[in-house]
Amino acid sequence: MAENPKSFARRDRLLEIESKVQSWWEENDVFKSESQEQPPGPGEKFFGNFPFPYMNGFLHLGHAFSLSKVEFAAAYHRLRGANVLFPFGFHCTGMPIKAAADKLAREIQHFGNPPEFPSAVDEEASQPSEQEDANAGSQSAPDKFKGKKSKASSKKGTQLYQWEIMHSFDLSDADIPKFQDPYKWVTHFPRLAVDDLKLFGLGVDWRRSFVTTDINPFFDSFVRWQMRKLKAAGKIVKDLRYTIYSPLDGQPCADHDRASGEGVQPQEYTIIKMEVVAPLPAKLSALEGRKVYLAAATLRPETMYGQTNAWVLPEGKYGAFEINDTDVFILTHRAALNLAYQRYSRIPEKPTCLVELTGYDLIGLPLRSPLSFNEIIYTLPMLTILTDKGTGIVTSVPSDAPDDYMALHDLKAKPGLREKFNVKDEWILPFEIIPIINIPEFGDKPAEKVCTDLKIKSQNEKEKLAEAKRLTYLKGFTEGTMLVGEFAGEKVQDVKPKVRKMLLEQGHAIVYSEPEKKVMSRSGDECVVALTDQWYITYGEPEWKKLAEECLARMNLYSDETRHGFEHTLSWLNQWACSRSFGLGTRIPWDEQFLVESLSDSTIYMAYYTVAHFLQNGDMYGSSIGSIKPEQMTDEVWDYLFCGGTYPQSSNIDPNLLRLMKREFDYWYPFDLRVSGKDLIQNHLTFCIYNHTAIFDGHHWPRGFRCNGHILLNSEKMSKSTGNFKTLREAIEEFSADATRFALADAGDGVDDANFVFETANAAILRLTKEITWMEEVLEAEAALRSGPPSTYADRVFANEINLAIKLTEQNYQNYMFREALKTGFYDLQAARDEYRFSCADGGMNRDLIWHFMDVQTRLITPICPHYGEYVWRELLKKEGFAVKAGWPTADAPDLTLKSANKYLQDSIVLMRKLLQKQILGSKKGNKKGAPVTQLTEDKQLTGLIYVNERYDGWKEECLRILQSKFDSKTRTFAPDSEIMAALQQSEIGQAANFRQVQKLCMPFLRFKKDETLSLGPHALNLKLPFGEIEVLSENLELIRRQLGLERVEILSFTDPDAVARAGSLTSVLNQNPPSPGEIYGDQEDSGIFSVLNFIGQVIKVSSVILNAMPNVKPLFIKSKNPLQNPQEGKCNDKKSPKIRCPEIQMEEEEHRQRKMHLLGQKQVLHRPQQHFHLLHCKAENQKKSETASVSKL
Repeated sequence: MAENPKSFARRDRLLEIESKVQSWWEENDVFKSESQEQPPGPGEKFFGNFPFPYMNGFLHLGHAFSLSKVEFAAAYHRLRGANVLFPFGFHCTGMPIKAAADKLAREIQHFGNPPEFPSAVDEEASQPSEQEDANAGSQSAPDKFKGKKSKASSKKGTQLYQWEIMHSFDLSDADIPKFQDPYKWVTHFPRLAVDDLKLFGLGVDWRRSFVTTDINPFFDSFVRWQMRKLKAAGKIVKDLRYTIYSPLDGQPCADHDRASGEGVQPQEYTIIKMEVVAPLPAKLSALEGRKVYLAAATLRPETMYGQTNAWVLPEGKYGAFEINDTDVFILTHRAALNLAYQRYSRIPEKPTCLVELTGYDLIGLPLRSPLSFNEIIYTLPMLTILTDKGTGIVTSVPSDAPDDYMALHDLKAKPGLREKFNVKDEWILPFEIIPIINIPEFGDKPAEKVCTDLKIKSQNEKEKLAEAKRLTYLKGFTEGTMLVGEFAGEKVQDVKPKVRKMLLEQGHAIVYSEPEKKVMSRSGDECVVALTDQWYITYGEPEWKKLAEECLARMNLYSDETRHGFEHTLSWLNQWACSRSFGLGTRIPWDEQFLVESLSDSTIYMAYYTVAHFLQNGDMYGSSIGSIKPEQMTDEVWDYLFCGGTYPQSSNIDPNLLRLMKREFDYWYPFDLRVSGKDLIQNHLTFCIYNHTAIFDGHHWPRGFRCNGHILLNSEKMSKSTGNFKTLREAIEEFSADATRFALADAGDGVDDANFVFETANAAILRLTKEITWMEEVLEAEAALRSGPPSTYADRVFANEINLAIKLTEQNYQNYMFREALKTGFYDLQAARDEYRFSCADGGMNRDLIWHFMDVQTRLITPICPHYGEYVWRELLKKEGFAVKAGWPTADAPDLTLKSANKYLQDSIVLMRKLLQKQILGSKKGNKKGAPVTQLTEDKQLTGLIYVNERYDGWKEECLRILQSKFDSKTRTFAPDSEIMAALQQSEIGQAANFRQVQKLCMPFLRFKKDETLSLGPHALNLKLPFGEIEVLSENLELIRRQLGLERVEILSFTDPDAVARAGSLTSVLNQNPPSPGEIYGDQEDSGIFSVLNFIGQVIKVSSVILNAMPNVKPLFIKSKNPLQNPQEGKCNDKKSPKIRCPEIQMEEEEHRQRKMHLLGQKQVLHRPQQHFHLLHCKAENQKKSETASVSKL
């Protein structure tokens, strides 16, 4: 917002309107949704929903962005007359709330109540340089965010104490300790969220809202039924599985339990047991009597035949860990921790390190490795090993691994390197590459060949080695053939599982898993992969997967990228751990030591919305018992309601109430649209598909998902740590609800990240309040409006623009393209209104048409700005009922020819005005030379002669006829250029003596017309425009005269010899540069008598900028206090908005761009034909012609 306090008046008026409108809605239960006795027909009902937000804090603009998509969709369907259900719930299941409550309790225990935390900032306060940085940061502009942190902040990190986080929620020191109880969060934040969403104007039936977890006994019963239903169908099993696991929490860490690493899965390796050959060195003497192995993790066990050595990182930290009573593995501590949770530790889940080691301690160890053709190999140093992947021990196969080949090559070729790490020659020099796999194009030593081809000189050339691996690794697996071993002659991809199985069975290897990438739980610990015995949902099971794919194929996903995301997820998704022991939620009914995991109780709850108001009596916690008690909701009752089960004879629920509940579900289900961020495709949304296909009949499967990207704030990532963050309430307080919604609609509609721009929200405040003011002024001066039916050209054009806006905006809403709906239903419609106001001038605007405009614009913007729409509807237009249910406006079929004609007219005026200005001011070239500028005095009045040729003739006509004959309208293709050229040469103009000169004009004309035809269609080859140009211009003579500031304007036909003769001595100039309905398609030189203005490109409609063609000839922004005539706003306020700009700024930017393109000589593909004009201005007293100019015109 601007710093001037006066700027808040407009915002405050919107907030006042919003408060008033929300009270109207609440008093009249406007958003209350009820089913009908008859099933709905196509389009008669709309059920939209949104993944319930997690209630560990305030709602923010990220929530609002995704939420706005389904809100706008529901509002559109409600407006057009559909019966709409838009419910909203709140998610409290899982561990985030419990983890935060426990963290708060620990802080109070350690630091007191209220706590006194140690301050890292205090320790650094004496360092002035850091203090200066901090001070400098505090001076940042409010819409700029600094990413740099002081040293103190860096030490502390981005993690705040939980007490500090609670302070940010506006909680007092007295209230914060209450949140040690996780259920306090559940009762506190959902109520605040409801308040915020009501302020936002969300059209929700709040009777159906609920919170999850066992605090709500009805929802708890629903989830228990769902889990029993899945288990009975064989979709839930108990088994040992590898899963991402939090040691601190003591349970699997699902996606929503993670602070980072969402979507990361276990990566499975084979650990090769490379036995250390006795005698053990002194460093390992404590391990005497044990079997000691270097544990090397590999993804390619079939290559073990080619081992020449093992690699360790010299500086790496390792340990000798006790696996069982006899075996000891040497590997990193991180790998040992993973193994301990996979039952490879003498003490389960607690790795025991017998000896701390470094890589230097391991260099030179003799090893006996399974499958290796070398009986003894040695441990050698490698400088590029990553200890956060695998075990830190790498087995070396230089025949196939480029990294191994170059590291071995370096040690062999560089005695100094061997000496640096005390590597003896006998550990390395005798070992040669062993061919084990033949790869097409790379032979039997692929690593050597690819390194030679890429000219790799050292193991440190990481980028080249990565490229070498890319070239050979996958190709070796998919196309390679084994040369050695028991499976020689077989394909590598067939051999790999056989060799792995053999190694495991012989006890030479074990299975090992770790997270693909680092995963941090919300409790703050790094996760491992654990082998857990727990309950799993069998996603990926073949028959179930087929049903999910069938459901997906039937759904509307609104983008190919979204569909591809689901298809990819279905291709890899497998068993999912659905139980855990920590957090909030519903107990697994047959194994109550476990809770249902937070993504597993969130898959079909959309069905619960349909009956929640019957069960909960309007209380989101289900604590207000009405006609039904929780214990009455048995599995038989749920089956009857949702799955077409038989009537539950044993139930004592009122039969009429039961039938009403069933009717409610059958009426609303399936849901029509679910809107979500695209990050939920890989879990929640796909789970939703799976669970619906398992529990419901096919006609109740979901109909549509619409996924969006994340939202940026002012083109920067939204982040609390940088301050670039805004809660929903903060946005409403700063911009108002409707301006926030306006900016959210403008932010973007695709699956890429969108951008919420504060300046757009501020501009929306101005636009909405100014529009209200204009309507108030129009209604106050209504008597001055022109009565009777619309009759003028301007009336017809404006009515046509309204019809077009209705049709286009309806299409955009139907496709859920809300930014486009905002453009066509508000920006474009306002531009048309402003153009109409100016065109009418003294004749005045038509009363009926203006009322129609106000009615239509109000309805079209209401889904996005409902408070504004409701206020205008009731307070200004005095309409009955509510704008949100007013019905979609009716419209006649738009007249596209009339639209083209009007654009022709408006663009012509703009370009003639520019030409007139240039004629009066003189050429820039002359000014540079210091020549005096030709200026007209005020007593010199001007008359404009505009010459029009409505038909192509001459060589242009011939070119068009050739193109017409060479165009295939079915395939939308032209014949080859050689064939077109041959036809041109054989034509009448091709036989003419001056063909060489004409050909230079024909070629660019032909190219342009071909491009235009491919863009617009075959009508671009017509000899005339689809409307009468002279008729259009003549009907608007007064408008042209007024906008150009001329005394008189005449429209003349170039084909009329008498009209041409009026050019007097300049007739020859006119004939040399004849007007045409076609286009300027090249460079024209100044004739010395007149200036030529080439303006090629997309023409921007001008509605509120005019150039006053008087002697001083300067562009003026005309302001008027009369709302019935000229537009009020002259100066545009939207220059900073990167989205949809007002016509004035579009014109300025487009003109600048087109001038630049012309100067660079770049070809433009035009969107419509152009017009040449010849404007001759004369002295009124003697009609003496002064000069002629030609304007290129679209």
